[in-house]
Amino acid sequence: MAHEDRTPVICGIGLSDYPKAPHLDARGHQAQALQRALADSGVRKQDIDGLAVAESWIPGVPGADLPETAELLGIDAKWLDGTYTGGSAYEFQLQHAEAAIREGLAHTIVLCYGSDLLTRLGRSLGTGYGRPPIGAQQYEAPYGNPTVAAYAMAARRHMHQYGTTAEQLAQIAVGVREYAAFNPNAMYRDPITVDDVLGSRMVADPLHLLDCCAITDGGGAVIVTTEERARDLRQPPVYILGTAARQTHWSVSQAPDLTTTAGALAGPDAFARAGLAPKDVDMVMLYDSFTITCLLLLESLGFCAPGEGGAFVEAGNLRKGGALPMNTDGGGLSACHPGLRGIFLLIEATRQLRGAAGDVQVPGCEVALAAGSGGWLSTIGVSILGRSAA
Repeated sequence: MAHEDRTPVICGIGLSDYPKAPHLDARGHQAQALQRALADSGVRKQDIDGLAVAESWIPGVPGADLPETAELLGIDAKWLDGTYTGGSAYEFQLQHAEAAIREGLAHTIVLCYGSDLLTRLGRSLGTGYGRPPIGAQQYEAPYGNPTVAAYAMAARRHMHQYGTTAEQLAQIAVGVREYAAFNPNAMYRDPITVDDVLGSRMVADPLHLLDCCAITDGGGAVIVTTEERARDLRQPPVYILGTAARQTHWSVSQAPDLTTTAGALAGPDAFARAGLAPKDVDMVMLYDSFTITCLLLLESLGFCAPGEGGAFVEAGNLRKGGALPMNTDGGGLSACHPGLRGIFLLIEATRQLRGAAGDVQVPGCEVALAAGSGGWLSTIGVSILGRSAA
């Protein structure tokens, strides 16, 4: 009896309406994204037997709504994953889905996310959601330490230790906005300059308004199946070459080093599994909750040495036409950040590897890396994807 080739691939992607969609609640975004991923791939919903969902708006109960989501989406799943690690959740879940496909625990898995955060909260600046503090955070909250303040601490420490400048951080926001101009759905599309970033109001020194991500509505879906099954589907498969995930802490008060991330551990693992190195990557999708997040991920993943991220950015490497294009959909800083942006990193990386990114297509894109960041630079998930299996 012939055995199915169980090489895992991404075969379908879908985005819901964003940046603001008051006609959709979080479930509506999930359903719309799933419908579009099914149409993109040609997969029948009845063939999906695995579901990964990461969102939960019940404080302290990650994944509490997973079984209900399966029911509402009409998915009869024999494999479920409700892993919640904040912004990196879908990179963690892709690693789990990859393993499940290889082991035969499921044949076709959908990672699905939806959020109506902008419509529900009515604010568009991503500085923290104001959830009740739990765990160690309850000891930080009385000192006025929201999410943005924690990242500002990291930025200030990096500046002190390495001489990084606010102008260099601003270059990240300018480059991401350059890509957003080509995305008709992006929340912000008007070009900006370094002076615009530095002239925007200070939110948490040294992070200005334009150093901070947007808050939007939005949802996404990623369908993973076997290479063999993908041959009969509509899109060329995108191969999952190497995945890894690590956590070093959760609360900022427990961070072992404010100038790096758990990507320094997850990155080498992912590259080793892929048999690749940073020099082999053609484009990156890095979590851009704040400009400092990108800078620290660049260094911890090995694209430049510690302390050299500022100069690397300033040289234009991340810009359109640069050596390492970053966040070609406009990123969380300008396009779409509905809470857990990790799934959007996977979707845009897949679009690039298909050669379907239009005006922002990276020429000859063969390898893309997506790195999600959860918590306070705490839980980093790394996914290396390829146009081919080797």
